Amino acid sequence: MPSPTSITSNSPSSNPTPLYDTIIIGAGLSGLRAAASLHNAGLKICVLEATSHIGGKVRTVKSSERGYNDLGAAWINDSSQVEMYKLVQRYGVEVEVQRGVGDSIVQGYGDGNGEARRVGFGFVPGDLEALSRLLEALRRESALCDLDDPAASPGAKDLSMITFRDFCFRISQSETAIGFADEVASGLLGVQGDEVSALYLLQYIKAGTGIDNLMSDQKHGGQYLRARSGMQTIPRRMAAELLPESIFLEMPVTSIHQSLESDTPCEVHTSHGQIFKAHRVVLSIPSTLHKTITFTPPLPKPRQILQKTTVLGCYSKMIFVFSNPWWRTAGLSGVITAQTGPISFSRDTSVPVDEQWSITCFIVGSRGREWSKYSESERYAQVWTQFKACFHPFVDEVPEPANTLEVEWAKEAFHFGAPCPVFPPGRDGIGEVMGELERPFGKIHFVGTETTRVWRGYMEGAVRSGKRGASEVLEALGRCS
Repeated sequence: MPSPTSITSNSPSSNPTPLYDTIIIGAGLSGLRAAASLHNAGLKICVLEATSHIGGKVRTVKSSERGYNDLGAAWINDSSQVEMYKLVQRYGVEVEVQRGVGDSIVQGYGDGNGEARRVGFGFVPGDLEALSRLLEALRRESALCDLDDPAASPGAKDLSMITFRDFCFRISQSETAIGFADEVASGLLGVQGDEVSALYLLQYIKAGTGIDNLMSDQKHGGQYLRARSGMQTIPRRMAAELLPESIFLEMPVTSIHQSLESDTPCEVHTSHGQIFKAHRVVLSIPSTLHKTITFTPPLPKPRQILQKTTVLGCYSKMIFVFSNPWWRTAGLSGVITAQTGPISFSRDTSVPVDEQWSITCFIVGSRGREWSKYSESERYAQVWTQFKACFHPFVDEVPEPANTLEVEWAKEAFHFGAPCPVFPPGRDGIGEVMGELERPFGKIHFVGTETTRVWRGYMEGAVRSGKRGASEVLEALGRCS
């Protein structure tokens, strides 16, 4: 199987500054989807990417002789994530159904010694009666959210002021509620339950078609399909369809200048001193990072609130690659759910046809932030010690990995966290500000997975937002979509 298509960096010409129809800032899925639509409509476009690679938080690396692993976004489904699945089909990307058999391991729940227990696949540790009430409340309250106008959601003002942990505690006043809130918030967004507003997380749940689908590895779930060659195959092939000279890597943008009163083109300045000009700009970076760019004139007040208020979560991965699937031989799923230690949860990310055998461990939220303070060797030792402690009681031997991969998105330049910006609690009017996420400012259009109304925070949301942003540009320029 051939490796994913690669792309090389360009340098701007020494000739007079060309005038583009649209400049796209950011070569993640949302930016590339916008670029592809505009290019296919006949517009002259260029893409400015701050890093040395395309794909944003979609990043694939070779992990074994024939296999690949995703350090970033990895899963889609083929039912409600229709835009991503269209791209999978268009580019002939082979998919791997997430394995959902074998026993799982839970560690630390109700056990002060942190002992590992072997349980059936899909088992949810904790007080089942309390968990049932909490899940039912999330289903009911998230269904009432208004994705088109968050401020119009029932109880929006109150929900924006309280934490998600507060919301859960109101339903079930117990330690189970606190633990549940933290696990949901950190698992989805890399933050604790007291670091995100209840309104934002309920909106996030509805955007992801419900809490059951967000948590599921099965059909319709958020973790159902992976790409055999890695998900970065898709943005790489999207980029390959653009004109080679239209993509500029390692080109961080420092300022955007526009005139709101005339047809004067926008000017986009980079850290290298280059100036790019265009009639429209599509900005495909998280609102949290808008403060890294100087806007002239300044962004409107709601957007200033966005960039000052939103935060990015701690989301890290450590992937152990093995020469054989020893856990499968022992009848285990590869799933860990842990209440203590750096590992919060894990998944089997193997591709049997390529003899690529791996388990991906997720280190998120406050536990991830604490673990991140240590050196590389200490981080590895902590995760590997916990990993062995989880599996050792149920297998004859836990072999040393053939390869280990690690990514800390909070330490990645021009990313600084994952998966998407989060609204903290305690600010009245969050609903109104959330409604500004996709509103253009003059000639600047905003895309990115945080701006979408369906599958926010996921690759599907990113692609949908890019498609929407391109339609806005085409309409503004009097072109047909």
